[in-house]
Amino acid sequence: MPGKFFEDLEVGQRIKHSNGRTVTEMDNVLFSMLTMNSQPLHCNEDFASRTQFGQRIVNGVFILGLVVGMTVPDLTEGTIVATVGYDHVVSPNPTFHGDTIYAESEILSKRESKSRPDVGIVQIKHWGRKPDGTLVIEFERTAMFLKKNPN
Repeated sequence: MPGKFFEDLEVGQRIKHSNGRTVTEMDNVLFSMLTMNSQPLHCNEDFASRTQFGQRIVNGVFILGLVVGMTVPDLTEGTIVATVGYDHVVSPNPTFHGDTIYAESEILSKRESKSRPDVGIVQIKHWGRKPDGTLVIEFERTAMFLKKNPN
């Protein structure tokens, strides 16, 4: 599996995920409509053109999911049981159609599971940035990782 097992992760370890993703208008409008989010900042160009942004902004929940997805091949593909929580989600700058996002992760903490000897609990901080370094999202995620050698 390309993902990391509990034993592979070290506190302080940072991973720059190499695959960036350019966000399209279709991504934003489809995600917003699938989730029944009719916010005109996402789906009404006329409305959005008269806001401080001057154009539609990409749905922040889509960006959260995108950044998590970008980390999967390097971190969790086939090696987690589940994400158990998201914390401290902030979106300090907007994402616009055509922006490319890159992800970075840092292992904040890890511990043995108290109830399951086959897994460990890992807290990870993730960042999503535009190529010029502009931060568009920052959040922490707690995930239950499989162990290579369960006791």
